[in-house]
Amino acid sequence: MSFTNSIQRDFRTYQWRILLAVMFCYLFFYMGRQNFGWAIQGISSEFNISKQYIGWAGAAMLWAYGLGQFFNGNLADKYGSRGMIVLGGILSVLMNWATSYATAYWMVIVFWALNGFGQSLGWAPGSRLLANWWSAKERGKAFGFYVFAAGCSSILIYLLSIIMLDVYELDWRWLFRLPVLLLFLGCTVFYFVVRDKPEDFGFPPIKENSKFMVPKEGETSVERYKNVIKNKKFLLACISMGFQNMARYGLLVWVPLYYLGTGSIGAANLYVALALPGGMALGAIFFGQLSDRVFNSNRSKPIAISMSLAAIVVLFMYLVPQENLFGELTLMFAAGFLVYGPRSCFWPLSPDLLGVKRSGTGSGVMNAYAYAFAGAGEPFIGYMVDVTKEQNIVFVIVALMCFLSAVVILFVRR
Repeated sequence: MSFTNSIQRDFRTYQWRILLAVMFCYLFFYMGRQNFGWAIQGISSEFNISKQYIGWAGAAMLWAYGLGQFFNGNLADKYGSRGMIVLGGILSVLMNWATSYATAYWMVIVFWALNGFGQSLGWAPGSRLLANWWSAKERGKAFGFYVFAAGCSSILIYLLSIIMLDVYELDWRWLFRLPVLLLFLGCTVFYFVVRDKPEDFGFPPIKENSKFMVPKEGETSVERYKNVIKNKKFLLACISMGFQNMARYGLLVWVPLYYLGTGSIGAANLYVALALPGGMALGAIFFGQLSDRVFNSNRSKPIAISMSLAAIVVLFMYLVPQENLFGELTLMFAAGFLVYGPRSCFWPLSPDLLGVKRSGTGSGVMNAYAYAFAGAGEPFIGYMVDVTKEQNIVFVIVALMCFLSAVVILFVRR
């Protein structure tokens, strides 16, 4: 074996080592974010507030998350990702515990918003880190596994929440205390295993596909933002992802209420909710591979196909009665698969359209759009639930968001 082949083999080992460590860390990030949906019923009862006002707490977190993403992606481009991700995870753990000791609803909003900022130090820096280690030809796969870990995080927090509420009958405050201990573990392992770029281990950097996408040396933060924002295709992709994320959080936050609010907590249909994050996790793997292998790294086509099908599936969820457990299970899995899966196609658009050196800033801007949209959707869905007195009205709203996402992404070409 030649010396060059030996280096390539070693580099491949480190690529997977970095990817798996990032996945392990993000496997627990949703422990500090998607626990909120399972606490809605308890918070609403204890503080005697409407679902619309509960939605504003969700919006505060999502908007703080999106605002943080807007800045933190650029900081990752400038200073590196490793320390930011660990800091964000620890801050999220602290703010979850603070939320659990809230004695008034305004405290829930404040601490949950601060938690959103802590959580915002995770995704965009992680995206930049993967872009440093994986070339354009394999980014669909790498981001597919990254999004898969996030999807598995949803499964884990759903399962833990159900067990805590159903089996151990703990109150809502423990949802913010116990699961985040896993996030602390994930951040600890991540810190000791990961390095920001191949050069830190003595390997050459990943080469860009096009010299046009390589920024000049010493590009300032302002210049990076200008180059990202003036890219019209990228901004359209951001808007499409905004609608997708509104649909995603419409399901993740309000589906638990759909089951908790319409039956006994120990009913079999409560566990049907697990099909949603299960479909999300597998969809992430599938669509990441699909964009690389079938569509030759074209990201817009699989996104449009998936979101169009998702709109149809989610409308069926509105029509199928909750007593039909098999129908609910099948549709819930399909909805998660189709709504969440395309995220592994959205994220590679940042390095694909902007270049690796701007990928952190691009991911941050894209996530800022995503969570601005999702935050706007939370109080609106809560308001519609209050007005219609129908928990399943969420499915009609989500279907519309899926359709809009599919339409907008059609105008994006690499």
